[in-house]
Amino acid sequence: MLSGKRIIVGVSGGIAAYKSVLLVRLLIKSGAEVQVLMSPFSKHFITPLTLSTLSKRPVLSEFFDQTSGAWNSHVDLGLWADAFVIAPATANTLAKCTVGLADNLLITTYLSARCPVFFVPSMDLDMYAHPAVTDNIQTLRARGNKIIDADSGELASGLDGKGRMAEPERIVQTLIEYFSTSDTYKYTVLVTAGPTYEPIDPVRFIGNRSSGKMGYAIAEKLAEHGANVLLVSGPVNLKTKHPNISCTHVETAAEMFEYARKIFPNCHAAVFAAAVSDYAPEEVSKNKMKKSDTDPVLRLKKNPDIAAELGKLKTEQQITVGFALETENEIEHAQQKLHAKNFDAIVLNSLRDTGAGFGTDTNKVKIIDKHNTIRDIELKSKTALAGDVCELIFNLLSTKK
Repeated sequence: MLSGKRIIVGVSGGIAAYKSVLLVRLLIKSGAEVQVLMSPFSKHFITPLTLSTLSKRPVLSEFFDQTSGAWNSHVDLGLWADAFVIAPATANTLAKCTVGLADNLLITTYLSARCPVFFVPSMDLDMYAHPAVTDNIQTLRARGNKIIDADSGELASGLDGKGRMAEPERIVQTLIEYFSTSDTYKYTVLVTAGPTYEPIDPVRFIGNRSSGKMGYAIAEKLAEHGANVLLVSGPVNLKTKHPNISCTHVETAAEMFEYARKIFPNCHAAVFAAAVSDYAPEEVSKNKMKKSDTDPVLRLKKNPDIAAELGKLKTEQQITVGFALETENEIEHAQQKLHAKNFDAIVLNSLRDTGAGFGTDTNKVKIIDKHNTIRDIELKSKTALAGDVCELIFNLLSTKK
């Protein structure tokens, strides 16, 4: 069920560490390769020998071997794994991961991991309900980590309530379900986002009102599902911290085109969510243009049509999804773009819909495929809509296998 999957099990210092024995055994039985990392304090609860015997690998805890000096590279570990499960995840470990306090091998590996990370909290009920802990869990979840929620029952303190570490069987089943429905770590997806700015002089430019929120939301959702995302962003006031996203910032349409053209051949899919300027000034003044008594004349030239040009390069194994923002004859114009640019599907925005378009946190769209099937998506947050777009992309990619 998990055959060939490489999984790191991080054990932190709580009484529930004893459950990690069964967790490792079940993962091995399911066909996974398992590497155990132990925080220094966890060794007070369970011995490395037990976990090493079950995993058939040396348990790692220190940054280097004190006898041989061999270095345990957290970077290599972070690249090796298909999933990282921290079980139990104590309040202390959750806090360190939240703020990036890298004082042991488990935490440094978490900070280096490019794979999905599953936190399995375990602590007493009052600790689990404390605002400091709930805030940390919410922050970790917002960054794309998975939280396997604690169970309720009798706790080590003798109290009864929520805080018990999830049973190993539930953890393994969660991993199986994740990989069976979201086995997308092998996909590389290009996403363009935001506006482009075409300079007139060192001060002025031609641009548009795109905030980049839709493109960034799609990039985040793709990354959360394990895809390797290459985000090419125009000038926006947004940031992404997901380890699966590599972001390159550009300013002009020509810069976006050159970078996208370079990386597109190595991508399985591309999402063209950027609002690229159709035109740029024919000449750019080296100095700030001064006012004059006559009206200035600004000659424009066509920018490269990024989606259309890459559509010509698209292979049978690649898929592309475009965006269209229209103000009239929306469906007709979107269908024309869909076929002219060789898209597999297009997401249509209408500026006539309240709450949709530039600058908003919500969107209302129609998704049209190359068979001209139209799917209406009601008004929802751009984050939620990004989930719909990701589902579309992965469904299209599944047909290419």
